[in-house]
Amino acid sequence: MAEQERRQTVTVFFIDIVGFTSLVDELDCAVVRALQRDYFSTVSEVVRAGGGVVEKYVGDAVMAVFGTGTGGFGPEAAASAVRVGLSVQEALRGQLLAGRFAVRTRVGLATGDVIVDLAAARDFGHGMVSGSVVSTAARLQAYAPHDTVVVCAATQAVTDELIAYQELPPVRVAGKPYPLDLWRALQPQRVPAGAGQLCGVGAE
Repeated sequence: MAEQERRQTVTVFFIDIVGFTSLVDELDCAVVRALQRDYFSTVSEVVRAGGGVVEKYVGDAVMAVFGTGTGGFGPEAAASAVRVGLSVQEALRGQLLAGRFAVRTRVGLATGDVIVDLAAARDFGHGMVSGSVVSTAARLQAYAPHDTVVVCAATQAVTDELIAYQELPPVRVAGKPYPLDLWRALQPQRVPAGAGQLCGVGAE
């Protein structure tokens, strides 16, 4: 393993817009760009405020990573990812992107071991983390009910004292040989010091 890489646990965050393809299908490309700009700006601002690192934008999806900082990974890093998901949805709920489009989103979070490229561990450090947890988070996001934040069992277990959850039926996802347990995040149970701007978001 290269010296600039290390193995560690992180929480991977994926968000996308529900029905994005049909929404933009007949829009002028300049309008699509304006919509994306507003959307990415809102998501990235909340991610950074919550201690996450934006890895990439792909179409209407944003991938971010929590737990790569100097403080390392722990329950608070994973809980920050959950609070960010809730806060992003709250922020977008009151917006008209490009001045005219209200959007709905879904968020998927998964926690597990990855290889972190330390040199790329900054905003838009494409490929900064490698591991199956990345695809798990992307799959869970795709199966999330609209306007919800869903997490894997590992994320729920490490944040159970910090976030209130509702258990959902397990889901079968492409590429996984067994169903994945799924939990919907409802609201923070305890406000950590210094995180007031990201808390106070409840279930719909």
